[in-house]
Amino acid sequence: MADEKKIIVDEDWKNKAQKEKEVAKEKDQCGCGKDHEHHEHELPPGDFNALISLLATQAMFSLGLITTEKGKEPQKDLKLAKFNIDILDCLEQKTKGNLTEQEQSFLSTTVAQLRMAFVEMAK
Repeated sequence: MADEKKIIVDEDWKNKAQKEKEVAKEKDQCGCGKDHEHHEHELPPGDFNALISLLATQAMFSLGLITTEKGKEPQKDLKLAKFNIDILDCLEQKTKGNLTEQEQSFLSTTVAQLRMAFVEMAK
C-alpha cells in the first residue's frame, strides 16, 4: 500500500496570518514599515544642521519657494525671507572656526543658495 500523507490545515493559523498581513499593510502605507502614529511624534535630532534647516525652510517659505496648499500661489514676504537669511549669515559669522567641516559647508552652501534665490525673487 502506498504511503498516504494526510494534510492538516489549521484554519485558525490561516486566519491569524491573514489578519497580521492586513495590519502590516495598513501600517506600511507610507513605505516606512512602521506604525503611522510614529510620524506625529518622530523628530530629527536637535542638532546644528536641524537649526540651519529650520531657518532655511522659513526663508524658502517666505520666498514663495514652498507652499502649504496644492494649486495655490505661494505667498511671498521678502522682508521675512531677508530676516531669515540674515540670521543664517549671523550664525555663519558667529560660529566661524567652531563648526565641523560638514556643518560649515552645509551652512555656507545654504546661505549662498538662499541669497541667490532672494535676488531672483526680488526682481
